[in-house]
Amino acid sequence: MLSQAFRRTFATAASGAQRVNGVALVTGAGQGIGKAIATRLASDGFHVALNDIGKNESKVDSVAREIEERTGQKTAKVLADVAKEPEVKQMFDDAVGHLGGLDVMVANAGIAIIQPLHESTVDAWDKTFAINGRGVMLCYKYAADVMKKQGRGGRIIGACSVAGRRGDPDSGAYSASKFAVRGLSQTCALELAPYGINVNCYAPGAIQTDLLEDIDRVFTEKEKETKGRWLQKVPVGIPLGRLGRPEDVAGVVSFLASPDSAFVTGQTITIDGGTLFD
Repeated sequence: MLSQAFRRTFATAASGAQRVNGVALVTGAGQGIGKAIATRLASDGFHVALNDIGKNESKVDSVAREIEERTGQKTAKVLADVAKEPEVKQMFDDAVGHLGGLDVMVANAGIAIIQPLHESTVDAWDKTFAINGRGVMLCYKYAADVMKKQGRGGRIIGACSVAGRRGDPDSGAYSASKFAVRGLSQTCALELAPYGINVNCYAPGAIQTDLLEDIDRVFTEKEKETKGRWLQKVPVGIPLGRLGRPEDVAGVVSFLASPDSAFVTGQTITIDGGTLFD
């Protein structure tokens, strides 16, 4: 059951008065989908802890300025490599220390290495699972620890993918890692339900981000086509006829972070313009 304390975190007066703020932590928040999620959650009334790796620090700073100027919400910069447990633990300690608690954690950080099986290497497999698998597990672990100690429930939300629902050529490690996120999330949903902690995933399809640009580069080089040609073909297979936008994903995460999703846990919501059906 959603605790009264958790409900109060999101209370908004009908008159439009300032809501009581919750705290969200978003990994991979320096760009793309992570930036859109962090910005949307701030607009929803959350103070936001912004995570990314050190080389993206300037991007995190830019997102923080944008959020603070646009929404007036507080931010905290919590740089860490999600594949490294000591850094993840410190990330959560810093987020709670700076912002006073944790109500929503979005494990968004991830990578995609595009290779057919016969060209795949153990190093590429291990790197993919270190970030997409171990990184999500560590974020879930430490978010759950904080939320259980607080005793007011919470939301844990992980980045899956349409590749975590159906395998695709040239993406064995990526697809396997995203299937792993679904399995982990379902298990955690069962384990954490007694504490009022909901665990869900979002599964984007083709979303216009730097990551999709990188995939376009790989395929166009492989097929000896002009850069951007692969991206031009993608919308043909999407019933809604366009690529997704990071804001499309952020809207679903906003729902999963809100009281409206109080009776939703262990689920993966697909955001792909109708490409796959459950």
